[in-house]
Amino acid sequence: MSKRPVTTKVDPETTGHSWDGIQEFNNPLPRWWLWTFYLCIIWGVAYTIAYPAWPLISGATQGVLGQDTRADVAAEIQRYEDANAPVEAKLAAADLTAIASDPELVNYTQNAGGAIFRTWCAQCHGSGAAGAVGYPNLLDNDWLWGGTIEDIHTTISHGIRNTTDADARYSEMPKFGADGLLEPAQIDQVVNYVLQISGQEHDAALAGEGAVVFTDNCAACHMEDGTGDRAQGAPNLTDAIWLYGGDKATLTETVTNARFGVMPSWTGRLSEADIRAVASWVHSRGGGE
Repeated sequence: MSKRPVTTKVDPETTGHSWDGIQEFNNPLPRWWLWTFYLCIIWGVAYTIAYPAWPLISGATQGVLGQDTRADVAAEIQRYEDANAPVEAKLAAADLTAIASDPELVNYTQNAGGAIFRTWCAQCHGSGAAGAVGYPNLLDNDWLWGGTIEDIHTTISHGIRNTTDADARYSEMPKFGADGLLEPAQIDQVVNYVLQISGQEHDAALAGEGAVVFTDNCAACHMEDGTGDRAQGAPNLTDAIWLYGGDKATLTETVTNARFGVMPSWTGRLSEADIRAVASWVHSRGGGE
């Protein structure tokens, strides 16, 4: 009876890599994987020949099929602009106060105005128009320059305190401390007076002296009772709505160095229809008058 030959298992050649005593075999890749890999290369080369692919100095290779994705996007944008042209012309010609009573314009401005706001205005006023420190909340009824749709339209059209539009709304608060118009003690007095008229904790003695300082230096803009003047962009100091903050430290900073917020003019950046659409959208948020 013959014995079966003993076979000895021989390990494949290794790649030469070794990690913690473990070596990597140099096994051939599966044929199906190799053919898939080769087909992907062929497909990639064919795609770059057929379609726009390789960037050049002033453009990209167009491909033998002549397809231009940028032209496709431009054509799609133009299609929507052509479709919206009649309602935009109607909006641009309409009386501002009549927009809210026209269902077609209301529907358009609520959609277009919201999109314009989220594109151009949300960076400062927030995606929901609730504002932030230094950027007004557009949802309440506290307006520095007026909250009628005409006022809002003017503010958007020309902006605030910018140097590019001659019709920009403009006012400037003096730097009472930085320019030496008031002594530190007087600033402390008038800050306590503002805390008093806004219903906050204050020093009654200092507030009494601050009333005189306020009358002599602040009443011209903020009015004698501190309720402000929208025509000058002077805020109401008697409520609980503060653009930069109403605590003692913040008020002291405001009186000492003043504030000078700037809003750009949107005339020339947006069409008249776009400005009216976003003005109508803001006016309808709940705080418009």
